[in-house]
Amino acid sequence: MLNDEVTLRKLEILCSFVRTGSLVKTADELKLSSVSIHKALHSLEVGIGCPLFIKEGRHLKALPPAIYLAEASVDLLDDVDRVLKKTRAKAGVESSQIRLGSMYSLTANIIPRIIMGTKIRRPDLDIDLYLGSNEDLMKKLTEGNIDAVVIAAPTNHSLEGIEMVPLFEDQLFFASSKNNKPIEGDIDLSKYESEKFLTLQDGFATTSGFYDAFHLAGFKPNVVMKVGDIFSLMNMVSGDMGRTLLPGRVRALMGDAIEFTPLLPKYQVTQRIALMYLQANESNPNILALAAEARMLHRKN
Repeated sequence: MLNDEVTLRKLEILCSFVRTGSLVKTADELKLSSVSIHKALHSLEVGIGCPLFIKEGRHLKALPPAIYLAEASVDLLDDVDRVLKKTRAKAGVESSQIRLGSMYSLTANIIPRIIMGTKIRRPDLDIDLYLGSNEDLMKKLTEGNIDAVVIAAPTNHSLEGIEMVPLFEDQLFFASSKNNKPIEGDIDLSKYESEKFLTLQDGFATTSGFYDAFHLAGFKPNVVMKVGDIFSLMNMVSGDMGRTLLPGRVRALMGDAIEFTPLLPKYQVTQRIALMYLQANESNPNILALAAEARMLHRKN
């Protein structure tokens, strides 16, 4: 059973101490004195009721039970932090910071516009940007680790409890280097079964669309390499290392080095780009400003 000696703050101190291995570094990290850190750790040891530390000379060393407790407490503290944030969001208590997730391909156009427009609406707001794959960002959103995402709306994920503001629709194009561009005006994918292809790693919306298009063509593409971001992928395609399928929104980035050719209608794959956030946060003024800017951009598009 818990007692007055076991608190979340002391568990936070323990996590820092186990991670840094030093009273001084823990004190610096948490803006406390070394004496306060030592007292908190000793008090936690009393409250737990088993040895957690041993002195080696003038230094304090964490024993295996302390290391286990610290590792388990990381998830506990994250859960508590998530609950508190959702509680504040339900109460409409605003923060001066928002964590926004985005796919890499949106950072050249739509994301700067959203951020600038939202900052005009709320000048004191700090926006932290997190980049990643559709799958990774969706996971972070549902777990409460970021506040909102701008991604391709997933078709294989439950959107229960999630609010969505559409931004625009995008199509995938057949992408080749300018030195090896196709002669036809619309691509029949079924004729490229022996071609070498590059793509993004699993979890990206463009990767899912890539395989969906080839599924419609009736064969599995010969993928010779997968990369971790769309900019690397475009550089490799421009260097004639292979072909790929790219969303039209990145054409402005490397349209002088990559040929974007439409697919025949029967192979076309549409991405629906949207701002998404938890319904639990819909009364948060920062989220409201972000959503309002997204709706304005949607009307312009």
